[in-house]
Amino acid sequence: MVMASLFRRSFLAGVAGFTALTFVVGAAGAAAECKSRGDLDVRYCDEDGDLVADTPKDPGTWLDPDTLIFSYTPVEDPAVYENVFTEFMAYLSKKTGKKVKWYGAESYAAQVEAMRSGRLHVAGISTGPTVFGVNLAGYVPIAIMGKHDGRFGYKLQLITHKDSDIREVRDLKGRKVAHVTPTSNSGNQAPRALFKNMGVVPDKDYKVIYSGKHDNSIMGVANKDYDAAPIASSVLDRMHDKGVVNKNDLRIIWESKLFPTTSYGYVHSLKPDLQKKIKDAFLSFDWTGTALKKEFGRKSDRFIPITFKEHWADIRTIQKVNGTVYSREALRGLKVKKKKKKKK
Repeated sequence: MVMASLFRRSFLAGVAGFTALTFVVGAAGAAAECKSRGDLDVRYCDEDGDLVADTPKDPGTWLDPDTLIFSYTPVEDPAVYENVFTEFMAYLSKKTGKKVKWYGAESYAAQVEAMRSGRLHVAGISTGPTVFGVNLAGYVPIAIMGKHDGRFGYKLQLITHKDSDIREVRDLKGRKVAHVTPTSNSGNQAPRALFKNMGVVPDKDYKVIYSGKHDNSIMGVANKDYDAAPIASSVLDRMHDKGVVNKNDLRIIWESKLFPTTSYGYVHSLKPDLQKKIKDAFLSFDWTGTALKKEFGRKSDRFIPITFKEHWADIRTIQKVNGTVYSREALRGLKVKKKKKKKK
């Protein structure tokens, strides 16, 4: 395991040596020529108005790597999810003619930073951090997990332990509540925007403790380390199905309407033909009998097409209400240290 980890770090560092320079050179030209960019970082441009970075105009800056680096949002153990995506990565390799390597990101910030620097080409990025990926890393979301009829999504659920005397949102006052990370939609951004209308202001009416991941928040409530936690329903369902946590030990106090789940896409600077092949790989992949179907089949059975402009409208509104700023400084602030497990 140690040797494998060292190899992955060395490999990614090698990729960065070539691609990061291309990104820096291309950024200077883009900043000088761009006529419209909206919330995008100065190195990107959005002249077609779809709210994501345009493919660079200069073919000399297009990325066409021999090896594509793929990453999934760090919701749970990265090593476990590498196995879940093995069949899809093999299919992506077949469709693109490229080798595909796994990058197990340990934080949302690490994913965005890796894509911004050119070390990450294809990824599944969580709901809230997707907006940071788009604006700071040139990320282009093109798909989401869903059903054959187009259904997709998850809910923000506010959970507490079944033995708790917390029965509604206003009962959070004076309590210790686990949020996930600053960029997490259901784990932080949505609660901050929505709870205000219910008379409770996070950080003012209750103490916010960042857990780092949804599963940390859920287990923390189950173990009574936290009084409550806003979490993604999809993660709780998955952990219950695996037997990691028992829903009967928890109480759902409140839940929201549906939000989009993890988005899937690529970095904007890839060669256009390669972008098309990656999109086709997602939308044509057959989940039947795969680890993806086994892991996510309760809610999804395929990848379905989406656009950032349409499907992330509510998420952008929530972040705007919260005064979210898309900057390198804000990105550095997304790194949350893992909570040390208590010794039994």
